[in-house]
Amino acid sequence: MKKLFYAGMILLAVFEILKVYFIMPMPGSQDIQSLDIAYFLHSYRWWFRVAFGLMIMAGFRDAFRGKRLWVPAAVGALAMVVVYYFNFKMTADSIFSQPEKVTFKPQNESQVNDSSLVIAVEYKGIAKAYPIRYLTYHHQVQDTIGGKNIIVTYCSVCRTGRVFEPVVNGQHEKFRLVGMDHFNAMFEDATTKSWWRQATGEAVAGSLKGQSLPEVESFQTNLRKFFELYPRAVVMQLDAASRTKYDSMGRFEKGKSKGKLTRTDSLSWKDKSWVVGIQAGNTSKAYDWIQLTEKHIINDNVGGKPVVLALSGDAQTFVVFERPSQTEEFTLRQDTLFAGGKPYDLSGRVLSTPDQRLARVKAYQEFWHSWRTFHPDTEKFE
Repeated sequence: MKKLFYAGMILLAVFEILKVYFIMPMPGSQDIQSLDIAYFLHSYRWWFRVAFGLMIMAGFRDAFRGKRLWVPAAVGALAMVVVYYFNFKMTADSIFSQPEKVTFKPQNESQVNDSSLVIAVEYKGIAKAYPIRYLTYHHQVQDTIGGKNIIVTYCSVCRTGRVFEPVVNGQHEKFRLVGMDHFNAMFEDATTKSWWRQATGEAVAGSLKGQSLPEVESFQTNLRKFFELYPRAVVMQLDAASRTKYDSMGRFEKGKSKGKLTRTDSLSWKDKSWVVGIQAGNTSKAYDWIQLTEKHIINDNVGGKPVVLALSGDAQTFVVFERPSQTEEFTLRQDTLFAGGKPYDLSGRVLSTPDQRLARVKAYQEFWHSWRTFHPDTEKFE
């Protein structure tokens, strides 16, 4: 019977390792179709634990008979260390915590460097900015803007930000970071325990599989440019409890991170090369960031929709708008867009008549590997 004790301990340890392995960025785990296995192990974890626990109990007495008591004790202790480590140290929500308090300040009170990259949201005349150097640690920040609940998400392994309404089946929902699949952050809702992909807002495992969170319009910009466009806006401040976890030097946002998962390729169209991915309906197109820094403006068509992609002089702020017509092309001078005799700022507003503005088109800065993974039919602009 003592074999049951050893088998139970070994199987419990292996189970706890595999449960984390398939949903965290470990060697080989993100390159295979492991999502369904990971969700199965997670969903039935207590069934597995009870089964292995019964095996351990059945063989416990026999295992501790005899003179070599240190052997079962050592095996049991090692198994418990594995259980603790892979449940309290290696899980995503134990590595990356949520801010204890989300606070915002206007430009004249902010302690965030003006050169910082932010994910910006404008709604009902209110504008808020969320620094990427904070988001890369938290992965998600739950907030409100103009009375609307939002969840601002970021995945540093994909280098992409998305903002969604945390609304599931008409109800406000809470989410936790559960892990990663195909190098993209994964969230779990509190009610149904379904898993949601950060890059698309789609539920990919669980009872809600196939549903999508409503996306909220957002854009990536330099904080200085953000306040120039929205002088009355506010920016998220650091969470004191997370101060030591932040990328205080901004290495990631500058493309200088040395981490295997977050590094940036210096050449175009490599796995970790930066691109701007544009979505128009069911069509997507990717633009090389290096080429964009040379041109600063590209007039193009995506899915039959005329668009203009422009990069600010700070080489950080980029915008994508729908052009009024196929024949009307834009030029860019000193961060002002011109077309049809009208000047536009980088928020899309007509400077002469601010009530008029261009329509934004969904666009994200992303690593090329990530964009083509979740948009396999993407066309490359070359």
